[in-house]
Amino acid sequence: MTEATPQMVVDGAVPLHPVISPDGRWVAYAVAPIGMREKHPVSALWVAAADGSSPPRKLTAGTANDSVPRWAPDSASLFFASDRRERGVPQLHRISLDGGEAEALTAWKGGISDHLPLGDAHLVAVIAADEPTEEDERRESERDDAKVWGERVPYDRLRLLDLGTGELRVVDGLGDRHVVEVVQRPDGGPLAVLSWAAPDGDPVSFASELHVVDPETGKVQDLGRTELQAFSPAWWNTDGAWHLIYLAVTPPSPVGGLAVFDVTVPETGAAGEHRNLTIGMTVCPSGLAQVTGSPPLALFADGLDTAIYRLDPEARRFQPVFSMDGFADSLTVSRSGEVVAVVASTSYEPKNVHAGPPAGPLIRLSDTRPELRQVRWGTQERLSYKASDGLVLDGLLILPVGRSRDDGPFPLITLVHGGPYHRHPDQFMLSANPSGQWLATAGYAVFLPNPRGGEGHGHDFAATVAGAVGMEEWTDILGGIDLLIAEGVADPDRLGIGGGSHGGFMAAWAIGQTNRFKAALVGAGISDWGMLVATGEGGILEAGLGGSVGWEGPGPHPHDRLSPISFASKIRTPVLILHGENDTNVPLAQATFFHRALRHFDVEHEFVVYPREGHSFRERNHQLDVLRRTRAWFGRWLGDPAPDR
Repeated sequence: MTEATPQMVVDGAVPLHPVISPDGRWVAYAVAPIGMREKHPVSALWVAAADGSSPPRKLTAGTANDSVPRWAPDSASLFFASDRRERGVPQLHRISLDGGEAEALTAWKGGISDHLPLGDAHLVAVIAADEPTEEDERRESERDDAKVWGERVPYDRLRLLDLGTGELRVVDGLGDRHVVEVVQRPDGGPLAVLSWAAPDGDPVSFASELHVVDPETGKVQDLGRTELQAFSPAWWNTDGAWHLIYLAVTPPSPVGGLAVFDVTVPETGAAGEHRNLTIGMTVCPSGLAQVTGSPPLALFADGLDTAIYRLDPEARRFQPVFSMDGFADSLTVSRSGEVVAVVASTSYEPKNVHAGPPAGPLIRLSDTRPELRQVRWGTQERLSYKASDGLVLDGLLILPVGRSRDDGPFPLITLVHGGPYHRHPDQFMLSANPSGQWLATAGYAVFLPNPRGGEGHGHDFAATVAGAVGMEEWTDILGGIDLLIAEGVADPDRLGIGGGSHGGFMAAWAIGQTNRFKAALVGAGISDWGMLVATGEGGILEAGLGGSVGWEGPGPHPHDRLSPISFASKIRTPVLILHGENDTNVPLAQATFFHRALRHFDVEHEFVVYPREGHSFRERNHQLDVLRRTRAWFGRWLGDPAPDR
């Protein structure tokens, strides 16, 4: 067997953006390296027979960022975005299913944001910002780069590319709306368009709207304001009436996770209510896919697993079709609806493209990480336990490699997921972050809890953390740790905790509530909820978690009692803080604030800032450093995890 190394973790590849050809015979997808070695990312396009009858083949070299493949209506060629002409500036390209040289279709200054081949084989919908004007270029040459809020902002606009003439014309009817998504009605009719009021998503109001656009005339029909953070629109038809569904955050609170909303597209007049089709469900929607002539399909997170559902047009409810072990996302469907594909992962199998009928079974098409089969991994167990108030919870336990429960107790590291509206599904837990299997190969037991607030158990489960992050959510985690101690798995004197984003918040929160942990990892974590509302890209949405923003009047404010910074004086646990310098989701100021507080109270800690990185780290050398540094940190404070090995 081969030993797991940091290089093995970051030098692998992952499949992205699978899409089934309209005729259902082929699945195209991108393959990208995990660790970025150059200034700009690279990825290659691959295509595989949907029935697995032939091995996947590489369509592009992967020397540029070739991504987001979309099939032509006749299934004979692929449109895709690539920055091969100018690195960092994607343009639209087309390549034959048989391979060969790709044809560049645009040379738009600033590049394109998205594209969609239309039923009319001569047209492609393209989303792109306006090209710089002479005034823009003059100001740039004079270094007049003052930023005035709301001025000189590059709005993405809907455009139609005529493949015959090369003309790229804008659809005028949407005005100064920032276009973010477009999907065509399955019969080749009008386009559904999602737009924002401003390119930054407007972190104060997040006003998004849904429109129907006739690609021939440019006529626009407004369907009104969507629910928060809408995405993934899809068409469906019943009794001759067309509807649009989309995913969005459930109102009135921005906490509670995703729901499917439906609106009837009227022939004339104003649109009606945007109705929630997932009220009362104990699973959570994560993806939608429209089907020609049939109701749409959807992916749902179901506890530790994932399921395919189909919309019942009469009941206006989703019904289960097929359940898959572990994780799946990126649902794509053939025109007839007879073949689906997803990116899926199970306990010991990394993410790969799988395809088959909606009712299963799905077969694996890609094999991006065969080298991982040569490594012995820790045993991964499903956990089910009750919170102190009786709520049923789930999670995962990974035992040290080569060990069983009978060999315990072990040093235990608890890794909390982000979000909080995310989850630890029963997938292969190896990534460029300090992941479960990475720590298990070093001799640690790893607890991966799914506390309330997360995905996979319905709206009510997720909404319980509104204005109450760190409360019952924390006791849910603590209850799981105590259970593993009672069962002889965890050594109570060698406990560690860590996570990234919301998981980083929970680690920072935990060590302000108890001194039971001997070491902590705070990755891109929140230390002050009020400051996050002011500076993070989530804006006012973060107040749904923290409970307030700070501009309500003189404090103390509700978010003060939920911010780790308020409990810094109680921290005695050694802390490793990791943060990206260019993080806009959780800005670096959050880590700096926490670091200064720990310095003030003379708490042992290490503060590491990674240049050029955002909320997740992409550069290979930084990923290697994170893996080595976190394992060394826990080793320093928890001791040798397996002295007799």
